[in-house]
Amino acid sequence: MSRLRLRLTHCSSTPMSRLRALRHSSSSTSTSRCSTSWSPAASFAAATQRVRAGTLSPEDAHHLFDELLGQATPVPKRSLHDFLVALARAPAYDDRRSGPALAVALFNRVCREDAGPQVAAPTVCTYNIIMDCCCHARRPDLGLALFGRLLRIGLKTNQITANTFLKCFCDAKRTNEAVDVLLHRMSELGCVPDVISYNIVLKRLCEDSRSQQALDLLQTMAKQGGVCSPNVVSYSTVIHGFFREGEIGKACNLFHEMVQQGVKPTVVTYSSVIDALCKARAMDKAELILRQMADNGVQPNNVTYNCIIHGYSTAGRWKESTNMFKEMTSLGLIPDIVTCNSFMTSLCKHGRSKEAAEILAAMAAKGHKPVIISYSILLHGYASEGCFADMINLFNSMKDNDIVPNCHVFSILIGAYARCEMMDEAMLIFAEMREQGVTPNVVTYLTVIAALCRMGRLADAMDKFSEMIAVGIQPDNAVYRSLIQGCCIHGDLVKAKELVSQMMNKGIPRPNIVFFNSVINSLCKEGRVMDAQDIFELVIHIGERPDIITFSSLIDGYVLVGKMDKALGVLDAMFSAGVEPDVVTYNTLVNGYFKNGRVDDALALFAEMLHKRVKPTTVTYNSILDGLFRAGRTDDAKKRFHEMIQSGITVDVSIYNIILGGLCRNNCASEAITLFHKLGEMNVKFDIKTLNIMIDAMYKVRRREEAKKLFAAISNSGLVPNAYTYSIVIKNLLKEGSLEEAGNIFSSMEKIGCAPSSRLVNDIIRMLLEKGEIAKAGDYLSKVDGKSISLEASTTTLMLSLFSRNGKYQEDVKLLPAKYRFFNGLG
Repeated sequence: MSRLRLRLTHCSSTPMSRLRALRHSSSSTSTSRCSTSWSPAASFAAATQRVRAGTLSPEDAHHLFDELLGQATPVPKRSLHDFLVALARAPAYDDRRSGPALAVALFNRVCREDAGPQVAAPTVCTYNIIMDCCCHARRPDLGLALFGRLLRIGLKTNQITANTFLKCFCDAKRTNEAVDVLLHRMSELGCVPDVISYNIVLKRLCEDSRSQQALDLLQTMAKQGGVCSPNVVSYSTVIHGFFREGEIGKACNLFHEMVQQGVKPTVVTYSSVIDALCKARAMDKAELILRQMADNGVQPNNVTYNCIIHGYSTAGRWKESTNMFKEMTSLGLIPDIVTCNSFMTSLCKHGRSKEAAEILAAMAAKGHKPVIISYSILLHGYASEGCFADMINLFNSMKDNDIVPNCHVFSILIGAYARCEMMDEAMLIFAEMREQGVTPNVVTYLTVIAALCRMGRLADAMDKFSEMIAVGIQPDNAVYRSLIQGCCIHGDLVKAKELVSQMMNKGIPRPNIVFFNSVINSLCKEGRVMDAQDIFELVIHIGERPDIITFSSLIDGYVLVGKMDKALGVLDAMFSAGVEPDVVTYNTLVNGYFKNGRVDDALALFAEMLHKRVKPTTVTYNSILDGLFRAGRTDDAKKRFHEMIQSGITVDVSIYNIILGGLCRNNCASEAITLFHKLGEMNVKFDIKTLNIMIDAMYKVRRREEAKKLFAAISNSGLVPNAYTYSIVIKNLLKEGSLEEAGNIFSSMEKIGCAPSSRLVNDIIRMLLEKGEIAKAGDYLSKVDGKSISLEASTTTLMLSLFSRNGKYQEDVKLLPAKYRFFNGLG
């Protein structure tokens, strides 16, 4: 059997000095390798203690066996086994496998033919230990070979041997063979399966994502009963397997079955279930399990609360996260660093960085020294809220607490300033980062480059791009995309083409049509349709194929600037490219024609749309009905409305608002009121816009009482009047001379927190001045603050004509606020 290759640690002392230290620790005074006073039992006991303490190096272990193999006193089996078991568990070794691997290597030396008669022959217990070591050393194949050797030399196997054999099969991923041995061949090994045997195989099945087969095996265990009866480990293993495979329902059902079978879940089981439910965002179920846990007398621990706090934090439910944190502390559990970090993350995500800072301070006060992750969380919170002073103060405090900022921390600070286009501050942090010996990574450079591109500082962005390449940091797809987008937005298409070529030469996937669609759409919405057209040409140049979104965005851009012929040209190009326009494309064009007063062209395009079997939507008819009503073609609008109903297209409140508003606009207010009442009888759900239209219509046809009743009934309908509602009522009351009632409505508007617009205040002032109500106008003039409410030119002109030297109300200027009395001196 080949020996394992081990990664050994080296000590600065010589082999002989280490051996002397080993002998000294075993109270041996002899320095001779053949001394009869040397005690193998004492030496192995001392070596075992050193293994457990993590102070025995692999070289020391081999020298101990050199001593053992060269003397005449047999080593007691118990001493040897204790030493090997200690190596198997070896918690202090840097490499988890080095202890078990070392045990296997030393066992090889004992088993060699030249080991001599001084060492007792390995027993089945020795083989059990070493087979287990092979599994821990990730060499289950050697464990299986050892099992074959055990059988060849005639040692009698026991239950532990059989279970370790199963473990070797499972760790070697020979799961089907393990199942076969478990169910059919255990008797050949002289034993019967027990619950540990089944649990070993259950674990492997679940790790192989075969949880349903594991459940079948679990049910077999339950039927057999006795020593095979499933325990809490059995159930927990399969439950966890189902959760890992996303089978939440099966996992929960099995958990409840476990409880019904009288198997009491442990805190580990509960915590595992809660953690899985939290990861699946099933927070209500997770909290239900937490409550059941307490009801069943199982005390939640830090891990339990960590899971649920983190779950609520991830789900964005910071209030529940806060409640769990308080509940945890009320139970006497001290939140650890993991809990605090989860809770801080939740608070920071919801703009509550000040509270997160209190958690950080409390953490330090209770002896939990915050780690760099804790600081990063709070720094990110401050950065997101724009609390730059707090962010820098926290950053400076890291040094006082011996926390060395890393690249991620500096990137947070740089990103905070960059997002606010405070590039001078961002570059100062960037420079400090370099001074402290922290190397920026690709994310740091991306943050700076993207911000510079957004600001149009393309030359500076390219400088940073060249710098990152010079220091050996290769730009990734995101860096190139930022630069290309910046060049496209700010008009340097030549540089954009160069960057695309660079990407392709380096094997980096070039930006796809989705990326360019975003740029084109952004430019079109800003009215920069010619720039968008240039980007379109670039797309063609680099070999990308425009899609329906590309063409539709361009059409929308031309419609926005009123260039309908250009928009129609894009539609033709769309057909030529083999891209079929959809209803959104046609809706954009139809709406554009109506907005530009080209009603017949809009209707002709609508007919073409129907001919091409593109089904219109509610949005299509919104444009058509609104366009026809605004063109004064009321009868045509009514016909189209009936056509819409017959075609089965959904008629929503926006359509009714267009019809009611259109009728009122075309002197058919009485007809609109009649339709409104009919719709009410049909239980159509109106919005506040509908009621605004109808209140205004009722005032126009002098049905004042109906208008007042409808206004008073708004709250009963579950709607809230908006500023426009109040504007309609107040202005109509002023027109009819109900000044006091209008004033009361205005006051009620302010009381409910509905801020009057500057336009409404100016309208009221002018109407009162024209009626000669100077003192009342003065009251409203006092509300003009120059900020949210300013005097309009028409109001100023009217005041000048009324209060100047020759004005109608020159003598009444004293009724105005003092700052407006200067009008009296003007000619």
